[in-house]
Amino acid sequence: MSSQTYDLIARAIIERLQVHCSYQGYPRALCPALLGHTNGEEYTLAFQFAGGSSKGLPRTGEWKCLKVAGMSNVELRAGEWHAGSSHRERQQCVKDVDLDVNPLSPYQPRRRWRP
Repeated sequence: MSSQTYDLIARAIIERLQVHCSYQGYPRALCPALLGHTNGEEYTLAFQFAGGSSKGLPRTGEWKCLKVAGMSNVELRAGEWHAGSSHRERQQCVKDVDLDVNPLSPYQPRRRWRP
């Protein structure tokens, strides 16, 4: 059974909604791309386009691996979808992918987002 936050992130991926939350003491604005599990824990790989982080956030945003249990005050909002630039390396954040915003996902997700 998934957590309430996990279900909200799944909805955000399916409906392409932004996720606004607190994580490790910083406000974050994210567009989640992957959702699933790593070593039995819920994780999301998301593009953070606003807010803060311990190392700062580049003006152009950056990809973040977030443990779902560490996210609080989670809200979904309509707005521009941010995805950052493409990358050439395989992601390591989500080992068992449940949902991928990419309809051509190479990760064999259990569910697929369909535009």
